[in-house]
Parts: sequence; structure tokens; C-alpha cells
Amino acid sequence: MIYERGRVRLSDKNCSYKSENMASTSDASSSDDVRWVGVDLGGTWTRVVLSDDKGNFVERIDEKVDKGSATAISRQIVRITRFLLDKHGLAARGLSGVGIASAGPMIQNEGVLMKPPNIPFDAVPLTKPISKELGIPVYLINDCAGAALGESMFGAAKEEDNFVYVTISTGIGCGAIINGNLSLGKDGNAHEVGHFVIDYQGKLKCGCGRRGHWEAYCSGRNIPNFVRMRLEQMPPERTKQSLLYIRFHRDFSKLMAADLFAAAKEHDEISLKLVKELGVLNAAGFATIVNAYDPALITVGGTVTLENQEMIIPPVRKHVKDYALNRVPKILVTPLRGDVCLYGAVAAAMKYLS
Repeated sequence: MIYERGRVRLSDKNCSYKSENMASTSDASSSDDVRWVGVDLGGTWTRVVLSDDKGNFVERIDEKVDKGSATAISRQIVRITRFLLDKHGLAARGLSGVGIASAGPMIQNEGVLMKPPNIPFDAVPLTKPISKELGIPVYLINDCAGAALGESMFGAAKEEDNFVYVTISTGIGCGAIINGNLSLGKDGNAHEVGHFVIDYQGKLKCGCGRRGHWEAYCSGRNIPNFVRMRLEQMPPERTKQSLLYIRFHRDFSKLMAADLFAAAKEHDEISLKLVKELGVLNAAGFATIVNAYDPALITVGGTVTLENQEMIIPPVRKHVKDYALNRVPKILVTPLRGDVCLYGAVAAAMKYLS
């Protein structure tokens, strides 16, 4: 795979069909063992895998989400699934089911996304149209709840009855297993921890419209707002010394979260200071999770974490004890890495459709 800014381009040797917006990977496993389809539906990518009962992926395809209509995504998932099944000589009715891990909000028992922030429709039906077309059951789960389930079946939490998975990515969220039970909420939207308040003064506004939320400061989408706010609070003669100032010529409107971490990795003094401040804010968020759920383990994923592991996890470990009432658990990066939601989709199908 060749990664370019804003897209993935395929080399011939690892693509099952060629598209500028698509990627495909294969793992060593037999098509005869395939029983499940797992779908990770994000704001940008639809990712589909064929899997056996042990979480071995036979093949995977990534494609840009089709936002052409409210029903386009379900048709896209059906099309990709049929392509994979045909390629491996499998019939849909020979499978046990499809699991879909998606960001909400959702009405889980109806299998519908409701006004998802990254998809421009009031309602996006998923389970019923996919089940009708493929003739097999389909289960929808919140992506972070699914990730927690995937971690408990295939990852670091196999032996844990009290466990939380946290994502720090475009947004911030979590899934929680409490006393062996996955907590979902009435509509499948539990654990919106990104909207925990970490700043009662509310200096920054969250994407939801409220102020002071964890996500408003520390998510990939909003870290640039935090950086701009802090730079404005500093004396101009100091900010002029920063790599951020030099690279953006004082115009920080195009600054992204990755730019902050890149400058910090080059030992830029101001960038390192801001990353440390973000670490304290993240620690406050993690402490609230520790106090609310009392987990024995927290695993962490999401793009911001996975691409900047040494700048995210150590500050949380260092400062979380300053805010936590309960005993602080082990905190580590998920070993399932960027596929944790795909494992979660497969795990949800196995748990709820078997």
C-alpha cells in the first residue's frame, strides 16, 4: 500500500480490485472457516472483513464511505460483502451474520444511525436493508462499545471483567465492560466520555455546541482550537520562536493536530509545552473514567494515540493519580491497533448473533 495525503493508492500485488479510494489486505486463514462479516463504519472509511471464529481476517477491503444518499451506505456494505464472498467462492447464506461497529448516535434496536455528525442525513438505516439483501442477521453496535468487546475477545482484556477501551481520535469516546457485562444504554449510545466536563470555565466549545468538554480540548478535531487559544495567550515575542509560527507564518487557521505533534517531536519548546498541557487535560478525563467505572484495565486507541503514543500515554499515567479517587489501573495502547473496531464488529456479531 502506498499512502498519500488524503487517500490510499493500491499496488497491484495487494488489491482485490483497484480504486483510488480503496485498499485491501489479506491474512493467512482458510475461506472454508469464514462465518462472519465485520464492518467498521467511520466518518470517512467503510471497512469490511471476512473472519473466522477466532478473529482471523481472511480478507479486508477499505472504501471511502458512500454518502450519496441515506441508503447508499447499506448498499455499499452489501456490494463489498458480495464481492468478497464471490472472490472466495462463498454464499451469504452460509454465513452466521454481519456485525457493524459505527459511531452514533443510533437507535440500536432499530439498526439505524440518527443524525450522525459525519454523514449528512437524519436517519441512516443499516441492519434491515443489509439483512434483507444478504438473507442473514445483522447487528449494529457503537464503535467504542464494539471495540471494548473486541478487546475482551481478541485483545488485551481477555481475562478482565472490569475494563474500559478509550479512543482519542477525531473525537473521544469509550466502551466499558462492568462486572463482565458490556454496557450499552437504552439506544446503544452509552459512554459519551468525550463530553465529560474538564474545564468548568468552558473556554472552548465542543462540536456538540456545549463548552468545557474533554473532546473540545484533546480530540484530533479540536486540538487545533486549543493550540490557537494558548498561542494567543502567550506574548508575541515568545510565539515567534516556535516552529508553528515559522511554518504557518502567524496564520494558524490551517493548523492541524498532526502539526503540533510533529513540531513537538522536533523538540520545539512551545509545542512540547502544549503537548504536556494536553497530557494533563487527558489525565483529568481518564481519572473521571477511573472514578466512574473502577476498571482493572484501560486500553487506548484512536489515530491521535496510535500516531503519537509516547506523547499521549506517559503524561496520562503520570498525572491521572492527581485526579483519581479510585485505584489507578494499568493503562496501555490497544494491541489491536487501528483494527480494534473491526475486531469489535466481528465480536459483536459472534456474541449477539450466535
